[in-house]
Amino acid sequence: MRSKTLALVAAGLGVSLAMTACGANQANTTDPGQSTTQAPGGGEGVKVGVILPETASSARWEGFDKPMIEAAMAAEGLDADVQNAQGDVQKFTTLADSMISQGVKVLVIASINSEVGASVAAKAKARGIPTIDYDRLNLGGSSDYYVSFDNVKVGELQGKGLSEALKDKKGAEVIMIEGAPTDNNATLFTQGQKNILQPLYDSGALKLVREQAIDGWDNQKGGVTFEQILTANGGKVDGVVAANDGLAGAVINVLRKNGLNGKVPVTGQDATPDGLMAILRGDQHMTVFKPIKLEAEHTAKLAAALAKGDTAAADAIAKQTSDDPVGKRPVKSVLLDPILITKENVKQVVDEGYVPAADICGGDLKQVCTELGIS
Repeated sequence: MRSKTLALVAAGLGVSLAMTACGANQANTTDPGQSTTQAPGGGEGVKVGVILPETASSARWEGFDKPMIEAAMAAEGLDADVQNAQGDVQKFTTLADSMISQGVKVLVIASINSEVGASVAAKAKARGIPTIDYDRLNLGGSSDYYVSFDNVKVGELQGKGLSEALKDKKGAEVIMIEGAPTDNNATLFTQGQKNILQPLYDSGALKLVREQAIDGWDNQKGGVTFEQILTANGGKVDGVVAANDGLAGAVINVLRKNGLNGKVPVTGQDATPDGLMAILRGDQHMTVFKPIKLEAEHTAKLAAALAKGDTAAADAIAKQTSDDPVGKRPVKSVLLDPILITKENVKQVVDEGYVPAADICGGDLKQVCTELGIS
């Protein structure tokens, strides 16, 4: 079912689609090796190289970003060679070296970590090839442009969602399960969460039990870590900050084992089908919807301007700035707005064409979808 859905997504990109995601943690629907064996580009447009990070923790990269980027680049007259490094730093470097040697006009990098991203950007810069940091800012890097969502705001929405759910429970105990410490986005999510939650911790309105980052956004590790923290706290928790829907799902599995699912609000991110179903069941309180199509389109427009050497046009697209504290520099940015999703507006994700109703409304959820007008 999922592969048919993604095929439709890819086919309909040029018409209208708006989707989500930091990590749609679904089974991969594309052969992971497929995107790394093609010759660069396939059309007659200006060549642009795009390197995506992995597929192990998130199917968003192959299932959504790749087809959306390809469609957006084609609409700008560009021929995008989109490859995936499969979480392998050496492979990421090899792909970049190949694209640079073959003369791509622009290089777009969604890096595995800032170190490899910065290294690749430096190589491209030495050859006069402009680079765009896609989705993740490479700290200490040299890319002149960055396209993503406002990731501090993503975290603020998560903090807002949890604080609203716990507003009538003074002293509620909170566990925070965060993303990879090597991912700058995860750092920004945490910053945003604490913008909302830290004053509540300080006042005693909420109590922070423990905060733990999860290497590699590994859902299994996230579940194990959460269970250990929960056990050490005597099996008590009133709310959980989970940085994305995959980690939220792992947390919910532990809560279910302890008879706590549906009783403890859990945050998420990406508006994945699994996350949306968990929200409809009442096991997850909220998620964050990030329309990736907009991210892909802004990246393509930026790449088109840079391929022509038109930095004025590029600057007109990237009107915001992001701080690189390692490189001690501002980076011209496009920072898109994320959307808070709870049970009441799950319908929005479906109505915008991202997740078909059939993917989330089967079985025990048929009635609740009917009640919410999701079809």
